[in-house]
Amino acid sequence: MSELEQADPVPEHPDHPETSTDPFLTRVARGMRDFVDGIANSSPARLAIMVFVIVDLAFAALLLLPVSSAPGKHTDVADAVFTATSAVTVTGLTTVSTADQWSLFGQVIILVAIQIGGLGTLTMTSLLALAIGRKLGLKSKLITQEALNIGRLGEVGSLLRIIVVTSISIEAALTVVLTLGFLVSGEPFHTALWHGAFYGISSFNNAGFTPHSDGLVPYDHTSLDSWLILLPLCIGVLIGSLGFPVILVLREAGFRFTRWNLNAKLTLVTTGILMLIGWLLFSASEWDNPDTIGEKPVSDRIFHGFFASVMMRSGGFNLVEMTDTSQVTLLFTDALMFAGGGSASTAGGIKVTTLAVVFLAILAEARGDRSVIAFFRTIPDSVLRIAISVIMMGATVVLTGCGIMVTLTGHSLDLVLFEVISAYATCGLSVGVSADAPDAGKYVLAIIMLIGRIGTTTVATALALRGRRRLYSYPEERPIIG
Repeated sequence: MSELEQADPVPEHPDHPETSTDPFLTRVARGMRDFVDGIANSSPARLAIMVFVIVDLAFAALLLLPVSSAPGKHTDVADAVFTATSAVTVTGLTTVSTADQWSLFGQVIILVAIQIGGLGTLTMTSLLALAIGRKLGLKSKLITQEALNIGRLGEVGSLLRIIVVTSISIEAALTVVLTLGFLVSGEPFHTALWHGAFYGISSFNNAGFTPHSDGLVPYDHTSLDSWLILLPLCIGVLIGSLGFPVILVLREAGFRFTRWNLNAKLTLVTTGILMLIGWLLFSASEWDNPDTIGEKPVSDRIFHGFFASVMMRSGGFNLVEMTDTSQVTLLFTDALMFAGGGSASTAGGIKVTTLAVVFLAILAEARGDRSVIAFFRTIPDSVLRIAISVIMMGATVVLTGCGIMVTLTGHSLDLVLFEVISAYATCGLSVGVSADAPDAGKYVLAIIMLIGRIGTTTVATALALRGRRRLYSYPEERPIIG
């Protein structure tokens, strides 16, 4: 043996993963880890988009497997991509029946996609950075700290884990109650348990998917089994729509209003106001409509209004066909879907805090106040600029999507507008445009769902190559407004 062959091998060192003693797969895994870690530290927003797209395509591929389809059913690529996107973005729009098209394996795949997508881009990317064996970078921690309103950077990792544990605990509690409701309705235990778990996860994540071929229509009356099913669904959707920052505040401060931070106060107060408005408007506009609730008992009509109000901002479950509702109902449902739920939540839309900040700014301008004030706190001008940007970008996405979908489908503008807003706001209520759309239309709606879930601000941040700060300023001059 030569002296070269007898030489000691290069010692392994964690800083040198490319040593010849490492297996090929280990080197590939470490290379991928370093690549993901680098993106996580340099641009968490871009990593968020990458994660969602990769996860979306992976679940679409799983749904294309023959075992995912029900016996005798064939799945088109467009339907698989649309369903996977709808599940990952926790939207709930469907082009095929969840109960009839997919086998049990396929429904499990959808449920897993909902669970992963419900964690959101922020949690998913941060947990991914933790899972690959590295600490979160400073940029990731700062963005997570701001989004979750965390006091100290050192708490970021532990609170992310608390979010996951809290989500699973809430879903487990919902599953228990819903399983009891389905047992009371006459389903066997194994079926009731499966439906309870499916609806529990789907409701907390505001997904709106249903494993029943006829949806929740059989439970649209005020009997014991209906109460044990519909009320937990409302509670699950409502809690999920508040957002993890608010859930963490409630977890620590309870229902003591004075101990809530400004974000929690704005989210809960605005949510309550929007729920009351939706309840009153739906009940008033549909009260005498025989195609929806007009022929039901008074107690059922009142509950239908409450249920619709909870679901129309992001939940996606429905007890009546939206195509049977009046034009007025469709119009204010458009507005409530666009508003959405809380920030960093499983809900979509522009977020209720965005709406609250803009409303408070209008109120301050009407009063002649120089600052925007809420609950004895001054809201910075930068927050108002972000709120206006979010609304304008959201409106631009909806406007562009409507133009394309009207051209592709030939449906009337009111129906297309409803479907596009539902996709952008990841709500899931539908008037049938998704199912009737050609493949190109399904892909367009899938892209809109992705943009709505990831967030227009995140998309804009990810596409920005670098930030710019001017070292000088120009003279002020006021243009004429209005």
